[in-house]
Amino acid sequence: MEELANRQAYHHGDLRSALIETGLHLLKTKAHGDIGLREVARETGVSATAVYRHFPDKDALMRALALAGYEKLFDAQEAAAAAKSSREESFRATGQAYVHFAVANPALFGVMTKYMSDAPGEEARARAAQARPGVSLRENIASLLPDGASKRAQDVVAIQAMALVHGLAQLVLGGQIPNDPDLINAAVDQFGNWRRVQD
Repeated sequence: MEELANRQAYHHGDLRSALIETGLHLLKTKAHGDIGLREVARETGVSATAVYRHFPDKDALMRALALAGYEKLFDAQEAAAAAKSSREESFRATGQAYVHFAVANPALFGVMTKYMSDAPGEEARARAAQARPGVSLRENIASLLPDGASKRAQDVVAIQAMALVHGLAQLVLGGQIPNDPDLINAAVDQFGNWRRVQD
């Protein structure tokens, strides 16, 4: 009976999405992102057994939350880019949005960082490559670099861009630089000129 009631309550059985939404909400209240399956079940209003049918362990839930976080990050980056008039400004806006998202969602950002990279090398890189922000980054770089730029040149610029915004986010979250949106935006605006990148 409980399972039937849950199916009716969660839009034709979409309990998995409801659990993810609950997890995302809980992360807003947890400084270090420490949430468990039973807590998510309780807050969603279902039994722990119902949760285990969708997420066999905590890591499975956290990976799902990490992917949901990347989707939210991608939406924030797209919105920031859409407000700019040139491709270069849009590209920088996506970097600024990355830092602002991380600072506004520290626990979720921590989960995203940990659970997209907790697997061995190749698997971790495959997960990161599947996240929409990573795909968008590479597409933007390819469109901004000179025609015929090699894959190595694209890789170099992608690494530089990721190092800049991820490093800025970590520095702000660690209290090493102030959470000053104007300063963050200025730092990203000074991103190096990718046209100088050599193959």
